[in-house]
Amino acid sequence: MIVLGIETSCDETAAGVIRAERPGHGEILSDVVRGQVEAHAAYGGVVPEIAARAHVEVVDEVVAKAMADAGLGFADLDLVAATAGPGLIGGLLVGLTTGKAIAAAARLPFRGINHLEAHALTARLTDELAFPYLLLLVSGGHSQFILVEDLGSYRRWGTTIDDALGEAFDKTAKLLGLGYPGGPEVEKRAADGDPTRFAFPRPLADRPDLALSFAGLKTAVRLAAERTDPLDAQAICDICAGFQAAIADVLAVKAARALAQLRSETGTDAPTLVAAGGVASNRTVRQALAGAAEDAGGRLVVPPARLCTDNGVMIAWAGAERAMAGLEDDPEITARPRWPLDADAAPLVGYGRLGVKV
Repeated sequence: MIVLGIETSCDETAAGVIRAERPGHGEILSDVVRGQVEAHAAYGGVVPEIAARAHVEVVDEVVAKAMADAGLGFADLDLVAATAGPGLIGGLLVGLTTGKAIAAAARLPFRGINHLEAHALTARLTDELAFPYLLLLVSGGHSQFILVEDLGSYRRWGTTIDDALGEAFDKTAKLLGLGYPGGPEVEKRAADGDPTRFAFPRPLADRPDLALSFAGLKTAVRLAAERTDPLDAQAICDICAGFQAAIADVLAVKAARALAQLRSETGTDAPTLVAAGGVASNRTVRQALAGAAEDAGGRLVVPPARLCTDNGVMIAWAGAERAMAGLEDDPEITARPRWPLDADAAPLVGYGRLGVKV
């Protein structure tokens, strides 16, 4: 099965083509991503209206390049898939409409894909991972622990009650006068900083559940910056190092609890933790998660960095997996700004208050 996937849920316009040989095994034929960093840099975050216009301007070009890189025409495809949600409504409409139009013109089946499910399944393409496993999705719009039981079967065990982790990185960078996107900038400064200089809190680390919170940590960073005189380059590095260390500690504690729960509920002796999303590329975070997985007798799996962030390959792969499994999807699906993977999970206090991708 050869599938074209289109992703436009936030600020990357992406398309990819994959060949799926069987469930859990496939090949990437092309992977094209056009970012919008320059368009949003002045604002320190993604502006939905600007993102939607940028998608309109380049989506045709991105799809054409993905098909050319794969050496295929639309007649060679078996399926077209596009992100239907969750995400920014303007961007979703661009990709969804483009995918439906291609499918209609080429007389191909179409599937609207849940962006979160695509992240959850990527490790099956890159590492041929078997079910079940634990997913930690940490990005600009998501911070969730999800049990991936089987294709189409997901249980959300924990999520943020306020900010997503990627958002916390971006806002910390903005507060300190660093560039956008903030994650790489904070990590870069943290490498030259002292993580013990500032006593930052570890939010909810003592709570026995898997809920996350980052708003209070952001406030602690702001107060530390306001109290520091002078706030010179070294102080900024130390704040970044302390902030990053606090994040890593919290995620390690929560991951250890989640892995213990995975062992208890599934009976596996070697639990697998998959990390996805832009924050998963942070080296300190990855080391902390790897340590938690090793202590639990399991392992950490992180797809290549380009497949951790938003991309068309994961959308194509999710479409292929669902099609091969015979799962029914609505070809007339409309854009869904909010589309939780686990529809039965009860919202937490503040859940989704600051973000659209919940």
